[in-house]
Amino acid sequence: MQVQLSIQRLTKRYKTGDGVSDISLDVAKGEMITLLGPSGCGKTTVLRSIGGFLDPDSGDILIEGKSVLSAPPEKRPTSMVFQGYNLWPHMTVYDNLAFGLKIRKVKKSERDKSIDEVLELVRLPGSGKKYPAQLSGGQQQRIAVARSLLLKPSVLLLDEPFSALDAKLRHEMREELREIQAELGLTMVFVTHDQEEALSISDRIVVMNHGHIEQIATPQEIYDVPKSLYVAQFIGKMNFVKGVVARGAITTGPLSFPNSHLLSGSVTVAIRPEDVVVQTSAGQEPGLHGIIKQIMVLGHYAEVSVDVREQGTIRAFLARDEVKELHPGQEVSVQYAKILAYPEV
Repeated sequence: MQVQLSIQRLTKRYKTGDGVSDISLDVAKGEMITLLGPSGCGKTTVLRSIGGFLDPDSGDILIEGKSVLSAPPEKRPTSMVFQGYNLWPHMTVYDNLAFGLKIRKVKKSERDKSIDEVLELVRLPGSGKKYPAQLSGGQQQRIAVARSLLLKPSVLLLDEPFSALDAKLRHEMREELREIQAELGLTMVFVTHDQEEALSISDRIVVMNHGHIEQIATPQEIYDVPKSLYVAQFIGKMNFVKGVVARGAITTGPLSFPNSHLLSGSVTVAIRPEDVVVQTSAGQEPGLHGIIKQIMVLGHYAEVSVDVREQGTIRAFLARDEVKELHPGQEVSVQYAKILAYPEV
């Protein structure tokens, strides 16, 4: 792996106690890494430290093997796309895009060519003469991305760039950004608190919690094998029930599962809704007795809420066809196809 960005034992603490401690992360050339976590977890602190907008208390940041800590933002081989578009309203799209190139003393003929190419790339060809106010929010964000791409950064930094857009447009922008990233082989560090966004756009996800890294892994691994209870709670929907280790197995009610991590005592059992099996008649396997509370059809699948006496409300994701014969108030048997388990906090 060719490391493009290396964060080494980065610490930055504010007087409030917020910030990050001892963060280490290597990002490969052409990789898209997402820093994911709730507000105040430290993800933006890491991003702004990379860009030079914050001075770390300790640690180092290397881009292409060279420390950038002593360089101001404009001298770093980085470019940042902010949550707000930060376009100058009195300038045309062309002038907004040309500004950074003029500072770098790029010839006009070269500027024009680069701007035409980048507008084509972000699917806004011929919009150079328009003003920001004449563009939609999505188009303005495309111009903000284009402006950063023009600077040909070694690392492109994105701070929740799509959070101001509506859901449909956000989805489209994610797809377009991923296409651009793959086409140009860009190295990107993307900050979001939106887990769906992180799962859909990333090569790897860095889940952060109170200034520390909880887990670094691919989206599939983060979803399938959350390393801690915190990650399990944060990524995707999950059912949580009490369990106990007895006779070498994890048991919850009449259900029993292998204890692969050799846990002991009381545990928290986590079950993805898609791993909940709902049956109208009790089979050979022991199940949990439940009564259907609610059925919500959500497109190609349905979310079924079952009131299980011993464990509270359990949510199941079932194929739409499977719920045709189900109705609220119906008695059912609930089983779990697979579980995750964590020491009880």
